[in-house]
Amino acid sequence: MHAYRSHTCAALNKAHVGETVRLSGWVHRVRDHGGVLFIDLRDHYGITQVLCDGDSPAFKALEAVRSEWVIKVDGRVKARDASLVNAKIPTGEIEVYVTGVEVLGAAEELPLPVFGDTEYPEETRLTYRFLDLRRETMHANMMLRSNVVRWLRNAMWDQGFTEFQTPIITASSPEGARDFLVPSRLHPGKFYALPQAPQQFKQLIQVAGFDRYFQIAPCFRDEDPRADRSPTDFYQLDVEMSFVTQDNVFAAVQPVLQGLFEAFNDVGGKARKVYSDWPRIAYRDSLKWYGSDKPDLRNPIRMQDVSEHFRGSGFAIFAKLLEQEGNEIRAIPAPKGGSRKFADRMNAFAQKEGLPGMGYIFWRKADGKPDPAVFSLLDKWWSFSAAAENFWDNVPKDKLSEQETFEASARATDGNWPTLSEVSNAIPAELEIVGSSILAMIETGGAKNLAEARRLIMEHFAPFEAAGPIAKAIGVERTEALRLELGLAEGDAAFFLGGKPEAFEAIAGRARNVIGEELGLTEQDCFRFAWIVDFPMYEKTDEGKIDFSHNPFSMPQGGLEALSGDPLKVHAWQYDLACNGYEVISGGIRNHKPEIMYKAFELAGYPASEVDKRFGGMVKAFKYGAPPHGGCAAGIDRLVMLLADTQNIREVIMFPMNQRAEDLLMNAPSDPTLQQLRELSLRVVPKDS
Repeated sequence: MHAYRSHTCAALNKAHVGETVRLSGWVHRVRDHGGVLFIDLRDHYGITQVLCDGDSPAFKALEAVRSEWVIKVDGRVKARDASLVNAKIPTGEIEVYVTGVEVLGAAEELPLPVFGDTEYPEETRLTYRFLDLRRETMHANMMLRSNVVRWLRNAMWDQGFTEFQTPIITASSPEGARDFLVPSRLHPGKFYALPQAPQQFKQLIQVAGFDRYFQIAPCFRDEDPRADRSPTDFYQLDVEMSFVTQDNVFAAVQPVLQGLFEAFNDVGGKARKVYSDWPRIAYRDSLKWYGSDKPDLRNPIRMQDVSEHFRGSGFAIFAKLLEQEGNEIRAIPAPKGGSRKFADRMNAFAQKEGLPGMGYIFWRKADGKPDPAVFSLLDKWWSFSAAAENFWDNVPKDKLSEQETFEASARATDGNWPTLSEVSNAIPAELEIVGSSILAMIETGGAKNLAEARRLIMEHFAPFEAAGPIAKAIGVERTEALRLELGLAEGDAAFFLGGKPEAFEAIAGRARNVIGEELGLTEQDCFRFAWIVDFPMYEKTDEGKIDFSHNPFSMPQGGLEALSGDPLKVHAWQYDLACNGYEVISGGIRNHKPEIMYKAFELAGYPASEVDKRFGGMVKAFKYGAPPHGGCAAGIDRLVMLLADTQNIREVIMFPMNQRAEDLLMNAPSDPTLQQLRELSLRVVPKDS
């Protein structure tokens, strides 16, 4: 028999009953049932229950073991009674009666338990990461990550891509974050850099003639930490192709990502729907509609610019804002959010975000109004008239009265359409005069008539009414126009933010997310994707300078000619893929022409000499025949985080840094020795206190 095990802790079943076996693993849990010991023995593969009583020669030794000791047991496989079968584990039909035991590794008192799901401070978990990784959820996350990487690698080969490796030690390159610099011992005073991404190398691979490259690439960026981002290093599925357009990249990537999420959509026992419709949304529209360039489309709320409803209105705060150029008023529809209580909660949210509050309107049931059916009839006719201004051009009226012609047009769209006489008869006697006026204005049509008809319908017949300070200030007509534009009804609400869009869009986006979650509008257990396209090539910094907005290596839409105008109006062939509110892919069609690259960097303040200095290798390559090329990179850690259904990226990284970019297990960063500093010709200058 093998020195440590004949089977793993997931291998035994009823077919092995009566056999003598040897198992090794960690003591997961000990239960003493009055002279009978039950131990769950765990290894990488699973758990087997072993038991021992006073008749066994191993009983005394087994009594001494504690949680997380590593032991080896010999014993006989027994079938469990039917009432004791554990269907949740593969070995649940058997147990092993222990006849011999050997302690392979004792454990000190645990700083955190492995059994169970008790929450412990992250600092403790990272300091004892080797223990934390033994926990069931963490073990499953790491196995998921490994399987995802294997699946992606196989899928890329199947798609005709070839895997190549690129250097880890390279030159510093401005790619959106701070570099990790590596001092050179052989070249005192000079530094290498760890690559933020294989960006230049993967483009050089295309210039060298190797089409359809990929690798699972380590990347290093000195960034401020976030829950969904590592502050030091991460892995990405790096992809580049020659002779491709944006559409070609999308067509190559979607089957891989779609397939990945479909392959792992039931992790944790939850079946999650993977949507195959990946809309393309312009960057400017994504910010306008969702307040983010990585929108969560599980939430159906789409924000709208409603500035015209407030321009010159009685709500002075917004009216005055709109007198200043560049200001807008945005509405966040909140279906089912029509209550004072919910409005107060959203005001509290806004105040936590540093705002004085959020304007709102909510629509509630109105007392003392006629049968709602009358409102429905009038509303139906009003909507038809508003949408059919040109119906006279299509209906012969030489044989019909105007009323008959109007009704004929309506009934042509719906044979069950009520006649105007039927509507008139349904109006209560006390409202007959105003009802007749409404019908006359509906029949006559025209913007002025329809606006007044709408006001009267809402005032006298609507079974609901608008409430809140804004509704009172802007009046019935504007409030109703807002409701119609936003598609809201009784029991709904709308929230409003105003000013320069760039100042409030992010807060509006977070408010949209909160509204979607609190009102149960955000779809659960699914993955929704969207391509974000048409990114601006440049942006204006706080100092008023022009700088690259995103990847500086993207081709400007319109080529060299586009760079001769206003830089802030130039769009790049740059794109991201968003999934459930996270950016999972970023990429672009690359700038492969030296003359366009020099001009693009010149607009951002980089002279040709600086471009040659920083990107000399790539510029040189482009002068020797470079193909049009493009690609993207998908963040492995973030993909696994989504599939594992967690919001903390450290839950899917085996040995992550903490929020302060410290490795608590390995004590990094650490102080160098004087010998190391001398070899590198370096000296540490203390910070001024």
